Amino acid sequence: MIKQCFQAEWLKMRRSHIWVVFMLLPLVSVIIGWANYVMNQGTLQKEWYSLWSQVGLFYGEFFFPILIAIGCSYQCRLEHQNKNWHLVLTAPVSLAALFAAKLGVVATLLLLVQAFFCLQYVCGGLLAGLSASLPAELPGWLLRGWIAAMTIAVFQLALSMRIKSFATPVGIGLCAVFFGLGMYVLKLGLFFPHSLLTVGMGVLSQEGLDFGSNVVFLLMNALFGVGISTVSLRRLRKSDVLA
Repeated sequence: MIKQCFQAEWLKMRRSHIWVVFMLLPLVSVIIGWANYVMNQGTLQKEWYSLWSQVGLFYGEFFFPILIAIGCSYQCRLEHQNKNWHLVLTAPVSLAALFAAKLGVVATLLLLVQAFFCLQYVCGGLLAGLSASLPAELPGWLLRGWIAAMTIAVFQLALSMRIKSFATPVGIGLCAVFFGLGMYVLKLGLFFPHSLLTVGMGVLSQEGLDFGSNVVFLLMNALFGVGISTVSLRRLRKSDVLA
C-alpha cells in the first residue's frame, strides 16, 4: 500500500514546478556564501573548510530548512484544495501509509537537493582556485544533514497535514530556524530538530562528530521522528484536518 501511495505522490511532484524552487534555493545559498568567501579569502584561509563555513551557513541554517517546509506544504496542497482531504480520509488507505508515502517523496527530493548542493560546493571551490583535498568530513556532513532534514520534514509534514494554509507551516518553520539557532548557541543543539541540522552539517563548527556524538545524534533524530509522527497520526485519527 505504501508503494502505491508513494507512486501516486511522486507522480504529482513530477508534473509540478516545485523543482525550480528545489534547485534555485541551494544555488542562491551557494552563490551568496561563495561570494562572501571570495571577498574575504584574506581572513578565511582554511580553503575548503572556510568555503563550507560560508555556503553551509546560508544553506544549512536558513535555505535548507525553509526548502523542507515548502516541500512539505506543497505535498499537502492538493489535499487541502476543494476539501479533498475528505475524499482521502474515506479511501481504503491508512493514514500511516499516506504519511509514510509523503515523507518518502520528500526524503527523495531532499537527497537529490543534498547531492546538487554538494556538486555546487565542489564547483564553487574549484572556481575559487582551491587546490587542497576535499574535507574528509564532507560525506558525514551531507549524510547527517539529510538525516536531520528528515526529522524536520516529519515536523513540517505533521503541520502541513493539519493546517490548510500553505504559508503558515512555512512561517512556523522559519520561526523554528531561529529558535533552533538559539538552542545551538545555548549548547542544547541535540534537543531540537532544527538544531540537529546545524550540528549534523557542521554549519557553525566544521569539526566532525566522534563515535559517541554520532550515536547520540542518530538517537535524538530517531526519537524526534518517531515521537512527532506518532503524535501527529494519533491526532489526525481523532480529529479532522482543516479541510
